Amino acid sequence: MNAPTKLSHTRQEFFCEGNGYRIVPHPEHHRMYHIELNNQVIDAFFEKTRHINSQNLEYVPYMRFVIAQILESLLDHKFRGLLRGILHDRLTGGYTIGVQGRTMEKDDYVKFGTAVSHLVGTSNFDAMSGTYYARFLVKDTDSSDSYLRQAYRLFTLHTDGTFVDEPTDWLLMMKFEERNAKGGESRLLHLDDWEDLEKFSTHPLASYEFTYKAPPSKNVQQTIKRRTFFQLNNHPCACFIDQFVCPETIEHATWLKDLSDSMENSPETKAMPLPVGQLVMLNNLFWLHGRAPFEKHPELHRELMRQRGTFAAH
Repeated sequence: MNAPTKLSHTRQEFFCEGNGYRIVPHPEHHRMYHIELNNQVIDAFFEKTRHINSQNLEYVPYMRFVIAQILESLLDHKFRGLLRGILHDRLTGGYTIGVQGRTMEKDDYVKFGTAVSHLVGTSNFDAMSGTYYARFLVKDTDSSDSYLRQAYRLFTLHTDGTFVDEPTDWLLMMKFEERNAKGGESRLLHLDDWEDLEKFSTHPLASYEFTYKAPPSKNVQQTIKRRTFFQLNNHPCACFIDQFVCPETIEHATWLKDLSDSMENSPETKAMPLPVGQLVMLNNLFWLHGRAPFEKHPELHRELMRQRGTFAAH
């Protein structure tokens, strides 16, 4: 059937099939969708973008929208609106989509992820990498100054963009490669599933502007003031990461720790696998994300791509 441009209010009941794609309830999370593209569409996308490489996308910003238009041209006019509709819909706000094994080339992964993200909006500059996306490894040993690359400890729940002075509406993570990896699943919590949301979002410290400072590896020298909770469309949204928030008092620290502990221990914090060649895209305003620890292995290897950015105005 033809897909409506507005999603159903009951995610479990929503299904649509368009020209070259299907959108179905995600098998691993009750809030999310999974988008399946026809293999012919994926093959045609890579054929039509064969002359474009990741350096071209880095150096010429409009090329990111050019490849988004190429992907859209292989589908139907509703596809862009459906992606945006899922991410804006408070009841869901997330989906997965992938290349379905049609390629294993990392440059292709960059192109595919960029096309998907630029149907939704614009990627922010990522100071850690010096361009609009970051690729990073998780392996057995690491001397990182944050939990991002430390494989054997819990990467606690957080939102992205806490220590930069630009909006961060959405987050995209795509898995490029994985070997000898057991554990390390994405951990996700939708604010509306969190049993302590009202307790923390209405606390006097919820609107206090905490200072955030990034470690040296992030290549960000600014200090930023952020409220932990704020309202958008009459719903609470969050901005939080335990590693970079700088409390000023014992009371501040106690509240922040209690907040993090409550999220981590919530029965609604779910672990979700992400296959190689697949990406997850989330609304960063009401989803928190983290990573489960890996099991120890001397040859552990995982490579991911991150993009984060703002929603398109039109």
